[in-house]
Amino acid sequence: MSNRANVGGWLKGKTVRKGGITSNAHTARSSTPQVQSTSSTLFSGGVKDASGRTTEYFSMDDQCPVCKSDRYLNPKLRLLVSSCYHKMCESCIDRLFTLGPAPCPICQKVLRKLAFTPQTFEDLTVEKEIAVRRRIAKEFNKRREDFIDLRSYNDYLEEVEDITFNLINDVDIPQTEARILAHRQENAALIELNVQREEQYAQALKEQEELERQEKEHRALELRREQEIEREERETAQREIIDRLETSTKSAAKVIAKSRAEAMKRSSARSTTTTVLRSSAQLLRARAAQSTVVPDPPHVPLQDDWYAYEDLYTVRDQYDDMYSDAVRKDREGIMRAGGYRVEEAWDRALRCAVAGLDLAPLSGLNPSPGRTDSVVTSA
Repeated sequence: MSNRANVGGWLKGKTVRKGGITSNAHTARSSTPQVQSTSSTLFSGGVKDASGRTTEYFSMDDQCPVCKSDRYLNPKLRLLVSSCYHKMCESCIDRLFTLGPAPCPICQKVLRKLAFTPQTFEDLTVEKEIAVRRRIAKEFNKRREDFIDLRSYNDYLEEVEDITFNLINDVDIPQTEARILAHRQENAALIELNVQREEQYAQALKEQEELERQEKEHRALELRREQEIEREERETAQREIIDRLETSTKSAAKVIAKSRAEAMKRSSARSTTTTVLRSSAQLLRARAAQSTVVPDPPHVPLQDDWYAYEDLYTVRDQYDDMYSDAVRKDREGIMRAGGYRVEEAWDRALRCAVAGLDLAPLSGLNPSPGRTDSVVTSA
């Protein structure tokens, strides 16, 4: 037992914190010395922002492939990723690329110092795929409405995936880059138009989020205001009850009941007014939201071969039509409001009259018992 009392502090549960300060933990709990990290840094996880998203990944096992430096020798080691997706520490980057472009020590690709970026994902293959897909999404940004049919759109998506696969896996890079350049030159105007559409959509989404935030703040403010009004009314009602009890000759129960009834009436009136105001505000916000996003579908004219029987009749200028006399005699044009024309009514009547002339007469129908009219049969 005496020997155990003289062992190292790490068996007693002492934790080595940042700055060299030690603290005794529970005597029954033992742990090895460990360094306490800051709130924004996770070892073997990376640096995270306020939303909890990893903005820069690193691990305690990181090692520079050029100078072989690791975190054990350099706790402040920071590895950056090049455009060829090889990692190097900041010291090697400054030493190799400060004077200008230089070949990569691993694959001999010419690199620049500004081309190095922090690593976001643990797997560099995922890092490369994300970067390639971001680049392709800017060049190949056509939509479904840009194609005449679904088959053409699916072929376009398949072509985009083929190009993405080639860039990710370094397959036929010169031919793939030539395909990208040809697509950019052929569809420059459409690419720019879709970019503007995306910007407008993002702006509309941002405005919608801002409106929702303002509405939430407004509701919170209204709720606080209502609570304050209710508190003031309760205090006022209590004071009124006390004053009435001091001066009134009626019984206390009647005075309290009358005061409570008046308070309930005021509360219900205030609730009704608040509900009406909220309904009006919601209606105005709904109308504003509908007016901001107006659908603009393309106009497609009538393209089928529509036969209107124009060769079977001719519309004259005048007819002995008793039903349209009032319209034709209306000099002020009151009855022709909205663009009504008698000639259109005559044209529609004649078209309906000649529409069935090319149909065969009814045949094979027997007259019902008790009917005296005859059925027209075919000759």
